[in-house]
Amino acid sequence: MSGNSTGPTGADPRVFLDGVLPERRREEGRVLLDLFTRTTGFPAVMWGPSIIGFGRYHYTYASGRKGDFLATGFSPRKARLSIYILPGYQDYGDILARLGKHKLGKSCLYVNKLTDIDLAVLEELIRAGLRDLDAIWPVSPR
Repeated sequence: MSGNSTGPTGADPRVFLDGVLPERRREEGRVLLDLFTRTTGFPAVMWGPSIIGFGRYHYTYASGRKGDFLATGFSPRKARLSIYILPGYQDYGDILARLGKHKLGKSCLYVNKLTDIDLAVLEELIRAGLRDLDAIWPVSPR
């Protein structure tokens, strides 16, 4: 049982993207879907109603809390794109410096529009995040 309120669903990510508004955000979501699929090699899975995830990992914190969560993914939110790259950004300053215009959250990258960032650098960041996460908690495709 997951310790998270957000878990994988049976929804189809492409069908979800078909309903995303505005149209520009829907198109950006499709670009990210292709980019994440190609970069991770994992199938896309809906996590909750609005996050498209790739891979998963099982964690156990020192507190004893356990759960499963997506390894990486994104959500094409109306205001901005939320890109989930775990385990965080403390070691990625050199990559982030080359990414382009973005804001950081705890384990999330916020982008107003894809044209603000370098997609090749985003691919590099996804690979680095997965590599580092897998070194802590093994990442599996589903």
